Amino acid sequence: MSVHELDAIVIDGRSGSGKTSLADRLAARLRSAGHDAQILRVEDLYPGWDGLAEGSRSVADALKSGRYRRYDWEMGEFSEHVDIAPDTTLIVEGCGAVTEENLAAVHEWSREHGPRASRGTPHTPDAVWSVWLDLPEDERRARALERDGDTFAPHWDRWAAQEEAHFAEHEPWELAHETLRG
Repeated sequence: MSVHELDAIVIDGRSGSGKTSLADRLAARLRSAGHDAQILRVEDLYPGWDGLAEGSRSVADALKSGRYRRYDWEMGEFSEHVDIAPDTTLIVEGCGAVTEENLAAVHEWSREHGPRASRGTPHTPDAVWSVWLDLPEDERRARALERDGDTFAPHWDRWAAQEEAHFAEHEPWELAHETLRG
């Protein structure tokens, strides 16, 4: 199945593994082919540097309600509301995106609001594709610190510990349709 035929793509992986870059490339590809695409970045749902688990749990709530409040990292608080557009290919990306609950919520969103629903096409399991990105830690760290520099550096170990705990509980690589190794 082509990316153009999907209602939603869910991308997960550890910090610096390339989730944001992949999501941006997929959205650009969809838009250049005349498809609407929206990215829900899980980092917009984290309530700060200690919020990976809470942000991950918020994905399903955002999809059920069709909107969420975006976390403003500079202000350190939630800010404006963001609506999740119906009839668009939805890309959910971020640490904590792939969990059983989130995948179920993405399928439900797809069934009710995805491009297939707007065309009257029945929802099928292949309407949603999930990806786990895997990259060695030294490469991930170098990429993340190059990207976010001094903003992320003091939080790397704290965030990595949250990733370890979250991923040990949810094992997203076991739930994903595909693993991409860098």
